[in-house]
Amino acid sequence: MELILKQDVEGLGFKDDVVTVKNGYGRNFLIPGGKAILATTSAKKVLAENLKQRAFKDKKIIEDAQKIAESLKALEVKISAKVGSGDKLFGSVNNSNVSQALETAGHAIDKKFISVTGGNVKRLGKYEAKVRLHRDVHVELPFEIVAEKA
Repeated sequence: MELILKQDVEGLGFKDDVVTVKNGYGRNFLIPGGKAILATTSAKKVLAENLKQRAFKDKKIIEDAQKIAESLKALEVKISAKVGSGDKLFGSVNNSNVSQALETAGHAIDKKFISVTGGNVKRLGKYEAKVRLHRDVHVELPFEIVAEKA
């Protein structure tokens, strides 16, 4: 089944991509959830025209995302967490904590666009997270987990 995505779907594609999925996934999940529409010939023509008109707008958006990426690369992110014996954390640090740290630094980035390398981090040290600012702009963000002062 060929579908046109109306919004980003994790692991499948981005908005306005034409994707092929199994019939049940499209009919029972994507279409009823408003995440996709059937890729008929008329829908494909409308999509092509919309993409052509949006190409100029995307250029400006990509430039803005690249400026944000440069400022993120220069940023030094430190996340404080409660520590038990040694360097083991109480709980873990994940993309939500990185998002909060970026927000305090002045960059409001949603946690769903951040993926911490290795998933949840449970020890002190230096780690990296991948931040997606646009479908074409990704940035590697180093961050450090430090012990919370009592």
